[in-house]
Amino acid sequence: MVCDKLQADMEVDVIISGCGPVGALTSNLLGGMGMRTLVLEQDMAPHGQPRAFSCDDEGLRIYQSTGLVEQIQKDMRQTHFAEYVGETGRRFAEVHTSATDFGFGYTPLWFFHQPLVEGVLRDGLNRFPHVKLQLGACVEGVMQDATGVMVRYRLKETGATVTVRGRYLLACDGARSSVRKVMGIKMSGRAYGEPWLAVSGIVEGGAPELCRFVCDPNRPAFVATGAAGQFRWEFMLMPGETREEMEQPETIKRLLAPYIDPERVNVQRAQVYTFHCLNAAKWRDGNVFLLGDAAHTMPPFMGQGLVSGMRDASNLAWKIQRVVKGLAHDSLLDTYEQERRPHVEAVQKLCVNFGHLFLARNRYVAMARDWMMRTVQKIPRVRRFIQGFEFKQPPAHASGYYLGGGPKDSKSAQGSYFIQPKVRLASGEEVLLDEAMGNEFAVLCRADAPAAQVAAAQGLAESLGGRLLAVRAAGEDAGQVPTVEDITGKLGAWLSRHDSDVVVLRPDRFVFGAVKAERLPELRDALGV
Repeated sequence: MVCDKLQADMEVDVIISGCGPVGALTSNLLGGMGMRTLVLEQDMAPHGQPRAFSCDDEGLRIYQSTGLVEQIQKDMRQTHFAEYVGETGRRFAEVHTSATDFGFGYTPLWFFHQPLVEGVLRDGLNRFPHVKLQLGACVEGVMQDATGVMVRYRLKETGATVTVRGRYLLACDGARSSVRKVMGIKMSGRAYGEPWLAVSGIVEGGAPELCRFVCDPNRPAFVATGAAGQFRWEFMLMPGETREEMEQPETIKRLLAPYIDPERVNVQRAQVYTFHCLNAAKWRDGNVFLLGDAAHTMPPFMGQGLVSGMRDASNLAWKIQRVVKGLAHDSLLDTYEQERRPHVEAVQKLCVNFGHLFLARNRYVAMARDWMMRTVQKIPRVRRFIQGFEFKQPPAHASGYYLGGGPKDSKSAQGSYFIQPKVRLASGEEVLLDEAMGNEFAVLCRADAPAAQVAAAQGLAESLGGRLLAVRAAGEDAGQVPTVEDITGKLGAWLSRHDSDVVVLRPDRFVFGAVKAERLPELRDALGV
């Protein structure tokens, strides 16, 4: 729809529809970048329901970029071990999550209590006078032209209608997105026919740590100890069972009984749901973008639904900032879907395949699966692949905004997610790498490179509005430019593995380019600075 000449009641850089976890995260990212942001949330109060449950190492790194990770992490629970058991309760596979390190600064599986996380994110918005959260705001109309978008919304409390104009509108309003419907963007994919009962609650006196996938063809289930004293149980409905029957207190007690004394459980939520695997036909329509469940939904078996929305926010926020500030052409925003959709679809496929393993309903098929899984893990490399969680889809862009831009070799540094080891600052403090780099573009180079090369790298960083960090080996003296000491040796190893002297990192910590020093002019030209 094209904007008419309606007078806006206010004007901002970005309008966000929805203040769930993805909307609240996006608002914090944009707020930290100085973007004038209006967040429209239709509910008057936080929903208080523990829907999303798990987060990975990438998610924590994104929270880190908001400056809120310590507040969020203190209420999380790190999961050390996950197991998969068959009909008899015998384990046929296990994942050692606390011993797994993908190099991004955190272990890969954490459980959280969604109301607490959302509370921290919403409180975080108070740091930014240029960010406003409007509760009880129902989006009713969207109009746009070449320079922006006009949103009309109604206030629940007063019934008043308000219009706001922004450069961009971000739909973070969930799988039933009102913005997506207003824009007429279709979703395609499939809804899986297996409904599940999700039960959340607190166990009196506590309970042992547990993360168990029960691959029993008679009743597939998932049981886990969550954060903040929470426990989560999920049970697949069998043919003939109804939502009304399954949500009854007596049914819930019967299902919980094999795992825990149901009298010790204070049930806070019990709801039947059917999961979907859907994608919007497009994630951008002019000045309107879809993020999270508004753009894509996926099965829950890998715990990647919310994290995928967080990746969307991390990918898009800095691009919007650079376009709004006139540092990049609007076409940069087309790389959002170009980069994110292939990864989302790969994760969706992995989740579906994982579900086939998890949901085998034929008893003999399940017995064969259990035997096969135990047998193949006698091969050391296969056992490491499973126990080390290596089947998780690695974060990487097949094409997009990086040096070269087009399809690339899977081993190429460009488009990969950069590592985040601990480093030592000149002050002697040890921090994760991102803390030393900040949230803008960053340029890394070798501290022992010739002075002219270091100066050229520093000039590149300054032209990007970012920061240069020279990487020095443990024990080496600091030079004249800002340096970090590579106390783990992982940064030096990465540079050597990719035969690089200089690395340009985007604000979302994906590698734009990693080159030998003599290719710096090529890197500068590709960046357009």
